[in-house]
Amino acid sequence: MAAAARHSTLDFLLGATADCNAILKALQPIFQEQGMTETVHNWEDHGYLVTYIKKNGSFANLRIHPHGLVLVDLQSYNDDMKGRKEVDQLLNKVEERMEELFHGNIKRVKRLPAILRGGVIDRYWPTADGRLVEYDIDKVVYDEDSPFQNIKILHSKQFGNILILSGDVNLAESDLAYTQAIMGSGKEDYTGKEVLILGGGDGGILYEIVKLKPKMVTMVEIDQMVIDGCKKHMRKTCGDVLDNLKGECYQVLIEDCIPVLKRYAKEGRMFDYVINDLTAVPISTSPEEDSTWEFLRLILDLSMKVLKQDGKYFTQGNCINLTDALTLYEEQLSRLYCPVEFSKETVCVPSYMELWVFYTIWKKQTGI
Repeated sequence: MAAAARHSTLDFLLGATADCNAILKALQPIFQEQGMTETVHNWEDHGYLVTYIKKNGSFANLRIHPHGLVLVDLQSYNDDMKGRKEVDQLLNKVEERMEELFHGNIKRVKRLPAILRGGVIDRYWPTADGRLVEYDIDKVVYDEDSPFQNIKILHSKQFGNILILSGDVNLAESDLAYTQAIMGSGKEDYTGKEVLILGGGDGGILYEIVKLKPKMVTMVEIDQMVIDGCKKHMRKTCGDVLDNLKGECYQVLIEDCIPVLKRYAKEGRMFDYVINDLTAVPISTSPEEDSTWEFLRLILDLSMKVLKQDGKYFTQGNCINLTDALTLYEEQLSRLYCPVEFSKETVCVPSYMELWVFYTIWKKQTGI
């Protein structure tokens, strides 16, 4: 297997414009000492781009901008302790030489943690609003493709096992806060109630609700492989509730929830609670162009048809920073076949590393 690439960076923001030629001359010896071959690109008004290439395939880019920004990018293929030490020593020398050259006239020096690209374990997952997060993942526990999606369960030192579906972080063993929020944050009495869970293949919601002595919980999950993976590797989340598809007060249907909702609506079957754990509010703000919005509206309408007049519908929204998408979702609520009202709360879900919005929706009371 080819070695992973380790990408290290070092940035300098100077307190004045840069003398590009002087900086290049000061830093050249550091790279030349490493036996690196130099190529210089010079633009009259745009500074220098200098590349240094080593025989082992490692290389460095030195970009000197005239306005005072100096960037060093170094990509190496030795991710052992010795290789990391060599990279750190080289960057230390660059930093020392720059400080000698500018005598404290540097506004900011920034060295980010190295990014490992092409490694066996993928530690980098974006937040919903597009920021890059590096997780402390140390093991691939489960990685399979179902007919519907890629299913990964990765182990994090602080969050436990994390379920990732088609590249989206879904739930970690640390994320009881998510499950509690999508159940109403402890404000609801589920005793003797009829509950419908849409999705929820990790078993977390089902496991917590069964403890509260409901009359019957029906969970509809399309992907048997999610259940299989989670019942083996996410037991801190689901306990033993997924070991059997039927229990005293619950049943799990391995089906597409849309035909099930249509069937229940036709039969007149009603629920005290409907919990939608299928998907977050789409990031796209063009509902007429995004089929996910169409799916979301269909689920909402069908859910209202099986929700009792005094029932409640719980669902996740998305990251609190996605204000446009959340506003658009709230606008969709005014277009359902029946008038509804809603409330929302913001919860910190540990493994998401961002604040997450949850919605409670209920049918508007039209008379006394």
